Amino acid sequence: MQQIRQNVYELEINHRKMKDHYEEEITRLKRELETRGPHVPATLPPAPGAPVPPPGSQVPPPSLGHSSSSVFQGIMSGQSGPTGPSLAPPQENMHQQQQPPQQQPQQPQQQPPPPPPPQQGPPPGIQPGIGGQVPPQIPPQAQAQAQQAYGSSGYLNGYHNAPQAVATTPQMGQSRVVAETRTSPHVARASPGPPLGNNLADLDFDRVPNEYKKQANDWFVIYNDRAPRILDVDLLHTLDHHSVVCCVRFSADGKYVATGCNRSAQIFDVQNGQKICHLQDESVEREGDLYIRSVCFSPDGRYLATGAEDKQIRVWDIKTKTIRHLFSGHEQDIYSLDFARNGRHIASGSGDRTVRVWDMETGQCVLTLSIEDGVTTVAFSPDGRFVAAGSLDKSVRVWDATSGFLVERLEAPDGHKDSVYSVAFAPNGKDLVSGSLDKTIKLWELQSARGLSGSHKGGVCVKTFTGHKDFVLSVALTPDGQWVLSGSKDRGVQFWDPRTAQAQLMLQGHRNSVISVAPSPANKLFATGSGDCRARIWRYVVANQ
Repeated sequence: MQQIRQNVYELEINHRKMKDHYEEEITRLKRELETRGPHVPATLPPAPGAPVPPPGSQVPPPSLGHSSSSVFQGIMSGQSGPTGPSLAPPQENMHQQQQPPQQQPQQPQQQPPPPPPPQQGPPPGIQPGIGGQVPPQIPPQAQAQAQQAYGSSGYLNGYHNAPQAVATTPQMGQSRVVAETRTSPHVARASPGPPLGNNLADLDFDRVPNEYKKQANDWFVIYNDRAPRILDVDLLHTLDHHSVVCCVRFSADGKYVATGCNRSAQIFDVQNGQKICHLQDESVEREGDLYIRSVCFSPDGRYLATGAEDKQIRVWDIKTKTIRHLFSGHEQDIYSLDFARNGRHIASGSGDRTVRVWDMETGQCVLTLSIEDGVTTVAFSPDGRFVAAGSLDKSVRVWDATSGFLVERLEAPDGHKDSVYSVAFAPNGKDLVSGSLDKTIKLWELQSARGLSGSHKGGVCVKTFTGHKDFVLSVALTPDGQWVLSGSKDRGVQFWDPRTAQAQLMLQGHRNSVISVAPSPANKLFATGSGDCRARIWRYVVANQ
């Protein structure tokens, strides 16, 4: 067993050396080009198939100071790197619709991957809405904050052909490290695509009959004319922030909602919309930005966990506004957190290609799950038996949360065609939804959660939800499992029937990308967070209920 642990350790050291070699080689090439004079561009040529900025476009400000492996970067301008687009919730392109990223050929391990091409600067305004409606302009300061929040460099990863490693079973009191063996399981063929009525984001609002739309001061809803209208939505509260709202999350009792933005997390009273708590680590250096990418309440509501760009997880005592735990160990930005319902364990996902599980009682990392690309999203199953994660490599993985063994890998041929940004378990714990940059949402039946076993490790994709016209950044299910929610770069929130994959309605309530959606566990409310520096709380009403 000691020999196995030593082998895993040596593999990790080799991976780190390879990464350092690639970054040093890229830096050397850049400097060499810069010394050749003004007739040679200061950056290397873009990767094949990568978008090229139009003449006269401006280069955006530099990124937040993290290394080129930072995941939350590039999507604002549609940037694609060797592993596909990076993870930043994007700004809107004013004059043209974002084209889907192209899959890049795999780079040989002996050669360093090319750096990202120059990016297009931020647009002077926000993309016109459906039907040509142009929402109010975002103030220049807010646009600058959004640009600063999500950086400009692409995500580089040279580990496409990394050696395989085996799982280790540590002794008592030791943290487990699990490096996944690469497999490509067969996944059952998905059901046929949804009806044309799902393309609500493509409709001209002015031409939609009045009975299939509703409009308020700064938001509107379009209903699917091909589905029975049994759902309606209304705005409850608007929560203004000083920067981009990266995440929203309700407490288990539904009384409070937490948000994460630049340098701080806030907690609001759901009933009246008033801010009741502001959490900010004053010991952090004040210069620069520090975006809170994920927030999560403990089940008893006493604590709020926050994950940030400084690679730290802070667990706040809400009553005293002090930090109860500071979990360190990730080597890149933290993008997702989830509390297990036992209140003891927290799962975290990071651009360092790991999922980690932390123990609130001991303050230690008790499980480390290593994969081949950046981790964008994590979720515990309702019973705490499994932890799921989405990745830039287009896959969804599900592990046993106790042993750390990989039990399912949801991928091709019926998986996503681009990076997975969001995963959520269904209330029954046996199904899972995922959202991707391929503009789709998928519903999976998990085999391990049903007690099924076989020769392959793969769930069954039973539904594919198609209708968003841009990247899907966040997905969730309502507590009763009756509706799937999704937020997108197209600024829309859609409600879907998981039985039919039909869209029930599309809500346009933000002036920029909808980065985060979250249903209330206790009542028929949901929250949205956006690049327009707002979070909003909404009520949905089901007919005959």
